[in-house]
Amino acid sequence: MQFELPPLPYAKNALAPHISEETLEFHYGKHHQAYANNLKGLLDGKPEATQSLEEIILGSSGGVFNNAAQIWNHTFFWNSLSPTGGGKPTGELASMIDRDFGGYDQLKVALTKAAVTQFGSGWGWLVLDGDKLAVMQTSNADLPMKHGKKALLTIDVWEHAYYVDYRNLRPKFVETVIDKLLNWDFALQNLKG
Repeated sequence: MQFELPPLPYAKNALAPHISEETLEFHYGKHHQAYANNLKGLLDGKPEATQSLEEIILGSSGGVFNNAAQIWNHTFFWNSLSPTGGGKPTGELASMIDRDFGGYDQLKVALTKAAVTQFGSGWGWLVLDGDKLAVMQTSNADLPMKHGKKALLTIDVWEHAYYVDYRNLRPKFVETVIDKLLNWDFALQNLKG
């Protein structure tokens, strides 16, 4: 079956001190791995096992959707982070942010609000909605593709994303991800891809 845990795009200690190796051991090594294991078990011997992850997400519900979407969400989240990330984007992405948000500072406020105010577990997203950038939040395993939007970046705000390093301080975690880790090159690849 095709649903193996994809490798991280960096070493488990590469995001330190902002996200610790211990967090990645649990978040990637346990939680993300569990979604892959669960999906394999749910689809073993079924025709859906030959579909792409995106096809499964768009055509499923319940446990199959939850596990497939969480594999996708987490893989996307790891790529939304970079040891050399953070700061302000440049070029085409910066121009679109200026056009659609009125500047980077306004985007930062909107993305922070989406991530911090997500009740319970979920995600804050920068998305392409038609030809405009937008910010959205989703709960649990939900994701932009289910709403006809294209994900550019995400911030995971399930407690296991930050509790080891930040305890209950979700706002501090979100601020650190935006300021120090967001991978604007990945966002631009998604914008153009």
